[in-house]
Amino acid sequence: MDFLKVTSSPHMRHEDSTRIIMIDVIIALCPALIWAIYIFGVRALTITLVSVLSAVLFEFLYRLIMKKSQSIGDFSAAVTGMLLAFSLPVSVPLWMPVVGSFFAIVIVKQLYGGIGKNVVNPALAARVFLFLAFPSEMAAFTKPFEKLPIFANTDIIATATPLASLKEGTAPSQRTFDLFLGNNPGCIGEVSVLLLAAGALYLLARKIITWHIPVAYIATAAVISYIFPGSGMDAVQYVICELCTGGLILGAFFMATDYTTSPVSAKGRIIYGIGCGLITMFIRICGGYPEGVSFAILVMNCLAWYIDKFTKPRVFGGAKKNEKK
Repeated sequence: MDFLKVTSSPHMRHEDSTRIIMIDVIIALCPALIWAIYIFGVRALTITLVSVLSAVLFEFLYRLIMKKSQSIGDFSAAVTGMLLAFSLPVSVPLWMPVVGSFFAIVIVKQLYGGIGKNVVNPALAARVFLFLAFPSEMAAFTKPFEKLPIFANTDIIATATPLASLKEGTAPSQRTFDLFLGNNPGCIGEVSVLLLAAGALYLLARKIITWHIPVAYIATAAVISYIFPGSGMDAVQYVICELCTGGLILGAFFMATDYTTSPVSAKGRIIYGIGCGLITMFIRICGGYPEGVSFAILVMNCLAWYIDKFTKPRVFGGAKKNEKK
């Protein structure tokens, strides 16, 4: 007679567990990973495996040392490692994803209590940490199909990304279709908008994420790009280039939608997405740094609690504060 038991809210139950959700995210990321291996070579897979295995190992060791129950079975550490690898150039030395995984798992995630308690997205925080600590390594991008060996010298090949060209006021040399498909320099998992969109559609169909944050984020970035196009560029072309370069699509669908660090209500998610878009484009247009996705999402992560506070819906049947008895 369990159905007669009365418990406190919430009363909703769902068969999806954290493990199932994280496996769905990994599945959604696999098309972009396969493409990265195709254009960047086996080193893209190597960096991803090193990042994932390091993240899982650090979570296991931390919880073992602190005598806490193990949580590696929920695959959240694996997702963090995968997203971190997607945010790195293929030319980075193999020790960098290890350092980044340590920062993401131990410093950002576990020291705050583990999954569901971190203040900011661990993968993005680690990416920014690596960018600030090792800027030259994080800016060494390779051309598509100039595949590096597994143990490569990171100084042998370097090229400008399409986003860097936009920052300099010139149109990227790649065709728009190549930017959409992913035939351009960039980080491992951010180059193919087409395959990232396919993964995002899978998550939307599985109801792992909702449309509010990605649509608000992308629409805001598109509007700002249209209003302030690059010098000498057609406004529509500039919008397409801004959306198809950098980590905007990866960040909008796979990082900004993180449950722990994003608002709960639909209204709050839209405000959150608009904020991400505004900060991203402000950094890209006004700042000296061509990319702004990581910093934008981290800033909005810190504001998610306040957005939730001011967009919290009224309890069903409850009276408004200014309503007299």
